[in-house]
Amino acid sequence: MSKIPFNKPFIAGKELYYIAQAVALGNIGGDGHFTRCCAALMEQRFGVGKILMTPSCTSALEMAGILCGLGPGDEVILPSYTFVSTASAICRVGAKPVFVDIRPDTLNLDERLVESAITPATKAIFPVHYAGVSAEMDTLLQLAARHDLWVVEDAAQGVNASYGKQSLGSLGHFGTFSFHETKNYMCGEGGALAINDPQFIQRAEIIRDKGTNRSQFFRGEVDKYTWVDIGSSYVPSEIACAFLYGQLEMMDEIADRRRQIYARYSFLLEDLQQAGILQRPHIPSGCQSNYHMFYILLEDGPTRDALLDHLRSRDIHAVFHYIPLHLSPVGRTFGYNDGDLPVTERVSRCLLRLPFYHELTREAQEMIVTEIRSFLLGRRNNRLAA
Repeated sequence: MSKIPFNKPFIAGKELYYIAQAVALGNIGGDGHFTRCCAALMEQRFGVGKILMTPSCTSALEMAGILCGLGPGDEVILPSYTFVSTASAICRVGAKPVFVDIRPDTLNLDERLVESAITPATKAIFPVHYAGVSAEMDTLLQLAARHDLWVVEDAAQGVNASYGKQSLGSLGHFGTFSFHETKNYMCGEGGALAINDPQFIQRAEIIRDKGTNRSQFFRGEVDKYTWVDIGSSYVPSEIACAFLYGQLEMMDEIADRRRQIYARYSFLLEDLQQAGILQRPHIPSGCQSNYHMFYILLEDGPTRDALLDHLRSRDIHAVFHYIPLHLSPVGRTFGYNDGDLPVTERVSRCLLRLPFYHELTREAQEMIVTEIRSFLLGRRNNRLAA
């Protein structure tokens, strides 16, 4: 175990009590009391018509791809700087991912480059809200409306963040959430699909429950249930949802704690950004972050890698983030090459994520920043003296 780990699971409230209660209620399989509680809480909080809990954000993305009717010959626009699930959900239904570069400030899909990537085969846009900061949704939604495209928000990192007055996940046709143990609100593995167009609710329930109309049966809408459509096992464990409900109940307290950690990092590193040594995260006006992570961008890849090694030698577990999907073995099969998305490639080489978890102390943050400062200033002084 690192002296300062990158991430650390935590108990915020009644998580363990709710797990015991789920067992006592006699339903730990799925779609029990706590699954319904989680969905209802988020529907009300985020202004979403229907939330379906899933085992992961990957599952939610796959469901969204099916509901959009994506298939062979279709193209979907998305950033390359994202987790593999965003692209694999597209490929899983036979569609083709079309990677577009990201903005250098928010590291989100560059809305200025999207329209030139649209072809007659384009059927959807999958924006990713990186680090809990919204993509430029007004522009993307306008483009989608003009070209008759679906919009699926990958809000894995954006739970409880907003764009203007709207919660992330509530703006597109569909939104997808993650509750993996590295996320702000977590249950180990978990996710949710936000359905913002009611015409898709019934089919989404069927796809989620192995292609059967069992949900209608349990509501008494049919006298028996059977196989009626394609689908998979996209229902999460009731145990996971019981734990998650304990976290969602404490959403405001968790959000405030993360804001404090983020603000402390930003304050401690402000002078290094002013000196041009690193770049801190940027939150545009009109966006409310959920403070999912704190990263720094260094001047080049060798500096990032050397700092990473230095921190680890001091038992501080910082990490890099995504390898660009367009340069992955699968991404290259779609014809992508080095240099195609320059901002994405630079960010991937230069970004370093700092430890960030609920119980991270001010003293630990000061230790982390002290090591960053001494290393980077020493490196700069050595260059100037050479």
